[in-house]
Amino acid sequence: MSSSHPYPPDPGTAPTASRGPAILAHLSAPIAALVSAGWLSLLGPLIVWAVRKDDPYTRRAAAGAFNFNLSFWLLYVLSWVLIFTVIGAVIGIPLIVVLFLVSAWCHIKGAVRAANGEPYDYPFQIRVLS
Repeated sequence: MSSSHPYPPDPGTAPTASRGPAILAHLSAPIAALVSAGWLSLLGPLIVWAVRKDDPYTRRAAAGAFNFNLSFWLLYVLSWVLIFTVIGAVIGIPLIVVLFLVSAWCHIKGAVRAANGEPYDYPFQIRVLS
């Protein structure tokens, strides 16, 4: 067992009881984003993290999803600021589309890995939660 990870690194070794909440941690962000037009994407992973922070596997999944969404939330805000400028709209609108696609891909990939009991590290994170 690696000292940097609180659970065994081998695929499929996460406790079965931890997989469901970990999947929820990964998918709660895009669900909350759809419901709130993107503004509450941080809330889902934060709630899962707070409720299941004693479970290392779920805690890691929720913290990763939260940190990733914090990074992307800031980029979304930047995109909206650009959209409200005449020249920036040319950059802001495509940026929102790219952010949406990358975010969806990462969350789905994280959920699939969690279903298989594997860890997933998001590619872009501002590490706030651990």
